[in-house]
Amino acid sequence: MNSTKIYIAGHNGMVGNAIFEILKKKRGNLIITQSRKDLDLVNQIEVKKFLEKEKPDQIYIAAAKVGGIFANSTFPAEFIYENIMIEANIIHNAFISGVKKILFLGSSCIYPKFSSQPIKENKLLTGKLEPTNEAYSIAKIAGVKLCESYNRQYGESHGIDYRSIMPTNLYGAGDHYDLTNSHVIPSLIKKFHEAKINKQSKVIIWGTGNPKREFLYVDDLARACVLIMNLNKKKFYENTNDRCSHINVGSGYELSIKNLAKKIKKITSYKGQIKFDLKKPDGMKRKKLDSKHIFNLGWKPNVDFEKGLKKTYNDFKKRIFNSI
Repeated sequence: MNSTKIYIAGHNGMVGNAIFEILKKKRGNLIITQSRKDLDLVNQIEVKKFLEKEKPDQIYIAAAKVGGIFANSTFPAEFIYENIMIEANIIHNAFISGVKKILFLGSSCIYPKFSSQPIKENKLLTGKLEPTNEAYSIAKIAGVKLCESYNRQYGESHGIDYRSIMPTNLYGAGDHYDLTNSHVIPSLIKKFHEAKINKQSKVIIWGTGNPKREFLYVDDLARACVLIMNLNKKKFYENTNDRCSHINVGSGYELSIKNLAKKIKKITSYKGQIKFDLKKPDGMKRKKLDSKHIFNLGWKPNVDFEKGLKKTYNDFKKRIFNSI
């Protein structure tokens, strides 16, 4: 049986690791990984040499510089530069090295700030972006358009098939827990847990708490990634086209930041008060994806939000505090 050689860029991250865990269970997969220390994806020469040597059959681009609203607002130059370089280096040098299949992971923040809800794939580039994460959003849009452009120019002549998937807000085991640089769920888990340990009387959260967010457990996204990567080409293009080739992946489940905070307060057993800092930005008011295409392809989320939140908190305690 011929093996499929697969490179997962960003395998140590939450999403990359979830993809790795699925792929390693299938016989015939030869999975290649490189740590950040051994391969700097921002360095074009290093990426070129690596892909010329390895020549994988498939690449999952799960590597990215990511962060929450504070990090995006504070370090826009790093977010736009590093993310553009990572995706451009991989996609271009994959093409040069003869790699036929790529799956690029984008983000729901690529859509305009005032998109009608739920957000359809064709809303991309139809309005202004949310200013707090504009730099990251533009970098992710560039990745989607890189895949599309290479397909349009070289799809038939070179037999390449580069696809993009657009996940909603993710959470789960293996996340990065940081009060200033991580996304909302891991940030709040750390904040409430530390407030409990330190017996603080209140937890302060940015904004009004009114914005709504849709959440998806990372293992469910990983299943969607493997499905889309290996989907029959005809079936894939029944749900996309050459200028709108990305597919949304959302859970359909959303709640306000205020209600999210209440749930995390409960699972962490924190007894104090929740306060909102109204001087801080909210970000987009609502960001729910229209995921009918991925649903039509037979995928659906398996992990209930409450159970997923508990699993994430247990992962946090185990990895960060070495206790359950």
